[in-house]
Amino acid sequence: MKNENPDVVVIGAGFSGLASAGLLASRGCKVTVIEQQPHPGGRSGRLEREGFRFDTGPSWYLMPEVFEHWFRLMGTSTSEQLQLRELDPGYRVFFQHRDAPVDVGTGAAASAMFEALEPGSAPALARYLRTAKEGYELALEHFLYDDFSSLTGLLPPKILRRAPQLAKLLATSLAGHAARRFASTEIRQLLGYPAVFLGSSPKRTPALYQLMSHLDLADGVKYPMGGFAAVADAMAALARKHGASIHLSATATAIETSPGKNPRVAAVRWIDEHGKAQRTEAAHVIGAADVRHLDGELLPEELQTHTAKSFQRKDPGPSAVLLCLGVKGKLPQLEHHNLLFTTDWDENFSRIRNGQALQEETSIYVCKPSATDPDVAPAGCENLFILVPAPAVPGWGMGAADGAGAAMVEAVADAAIDQLASWAGIEDLRSRIVVRQSIGPGDFAAQYGAFKGGALGLAHTLGQSAMLRPGNRSATVRGLHYAGSTVRPGIGVPMCLISGELAAKAVLGVSGAGPMAESGAATLAQEAGA
Repeated sequence: MKNENPDVVVIGAGFSGLASAGLLASRGCKVTVIEQQPHPGGRSGRLEREGFRFDTGPSWYLMPEVFEHWFRLMGTSTSEQLQLRELDPGYRVFFQHRDAPVDVGTGAAASAMFEALEPGSAPALARYLRTAKEGYELALEHFLYDDFSSLTGLLPPKILRRAPQLAKLLATSLAGHAARRFASTEIRQLLGYPAVFLGSSPKRTPALYQLMSHLDLADGVKYPMGGFAAVADAMAALARKHGASIHLSATATAIETSPGKNPRVAAVRWIDEHGKAQRTEAAHVIGAADVRHLDGELLPEELQTHTAKSFQRKDPGPSAVLLCLGVKGKLPQLEHHNLLFTTDWDENFSRIRNGQALQEETSIYVCKPSATDPDVAPAGCENLFILVPAPAVPGWGMGAADGAGAAMVEAVADAAIDQLASWAGIEDLRSRIVVRQSIGPGDFAAQYGAFKGGALGLAHTLGQSAMLRPGNRSATVRGLHYAGSTVRPGIGVPMCLISGELAAKAVLGVSGAGPMAESGAATLAQEAGA
C-alpha cells in the first residue's frame, strides 16, 4: 500500500464524498469531511414544512448492485441499512394527445405494454433489452469502476472482441438507435428518456447508453423508505461509526500545497459552523464537489486542473425548476413516479440546450412519494415533487416559498401545475395546494457551486463520457483527487458512489480497473502490494 493510514480531508458530503469517506475510514484512514449544507447528501437536498418531507434531489433508485456493493464494502448490506420497496408499476407516463396514461412495468408487463403501443414489437423489445443487459454488465465490469488513469482496462479480450459493436454504438445516437427498431413515437420516447437522467438528450447521447433501459424495464424500480435523505443518513452514520469526522454547515476556503515545482496537498483551511477558522493537515484531499467550482475557489490559477478555459466548451447538462407541493386530499390519478411527455420534444430539448424560455407545455417529471411512504405527508395529504428540465442559466434566478421566487422560476412552476392538472385530470389541483416551495437554476449555482447552474452534472455526450470526461486526479497537485457528478464515471447517485470508490482506491494505492474486493481491508492490502 502506497500510503498506509493517511490523513484525508473530503470536501463535500454528497454521495461521492460519503462513499469515499466511509471506505477510507473503515480501512484505517483518519478522515475529516467538510460539508457546507446542514445535512449530508449534497445535491440530494431535503425540505420539511408543515408535516411534509421532501427530497429535493434524486428520487429514482436504480443500479441496486452498486448500492449493495458499497454497503458490503462497509461490512453490512442494503437490507440491513435501508428499507427498499419495489414499485409496481415502475412509473406512469402521460403522453400528450393520448387519452389514457401508460403504466410501465417490468418483464411480461413491459412486453405487453410495448405490444399495446406497437403491435408486434415484443420480440424487438426482447432483443433490445438483451443487448442493454449485456452493455450494462460490460459497463459494470470494465468501464464504470475505472478512472482511466491507465488504458489497460480497455484491453481485455471481451472488450476487444466487442470493439466494432461498441464503436458503432458510440457513433450512433440513442434516438436513432431506438428509431431503427420501433415505429411508435411513444416507444421511442420511453427508450430515449433515460438520456435525461444522463444530463443530455436522446439525439446527443450515444446509443451505448441503451443500457439504461435494462434498469427500469428489466431490473425494476425501487424506493428507499425515507427517500434519498435516508440513504445519505445511513451512509453518514456508517462513516462516523468507522471514525470519520463529518462537519456540517462548514465551508472549505483553501487547499494548501507544499512549495516547489511538484507540489502536493498539505492541508485544507475551512470555516466551521460557528464561524471559526480551522486548518486540517492532510496527505490526500478528495474534492467531492463540482470540480470547476472547487478548483476555482480553493486553488491558485496555476495549480488548477479544471480551469475556466478548459470548461469554456463543456456542456453543463440541463438545470431544472423544482417544485415541492403539499396537496390536501388524495391523488389517485398519479403513481409514485410519473412522466409527462410532449409530442414534439425535439423542440423541448432544443430550448433547454439553447437557453430559451420553455413552451407552455413541456416534458416534466412528477414524483408522488406519498404513494409508497406514509411518513412524507400528513394523513389524508399527498407529497408532490415536480422537476421541469430547464436551461442551465443561473440568471433565471432562485426559487422561494409560496410563489415568492424569481419571476421566471415561478412562471415555469405555475405552468407545470396547470399542465399536470390538465393532463392528469386533477381540475382542482391548484386550490388544494397547502405548501409550495420552488427551486431554480440560481439555487444550484449558489448552493452547490454547480457549473452554470446545472442540476445534475456534465452531460453524457460522446465528448464527456468515459475517459473523455474530466479526470479523478489533479494533473498539478499530488494527493488531490476528485469525485462526483462532474468527473468519471458520471451523473446519478450510483455513479457518484462509484466515483467515491475510485477516489478511495487512489488514496489506498489500489491500482487497476474494477470494483474493490468485498472481503475486507486485508484483501485490499494484498491487492495494493502492502
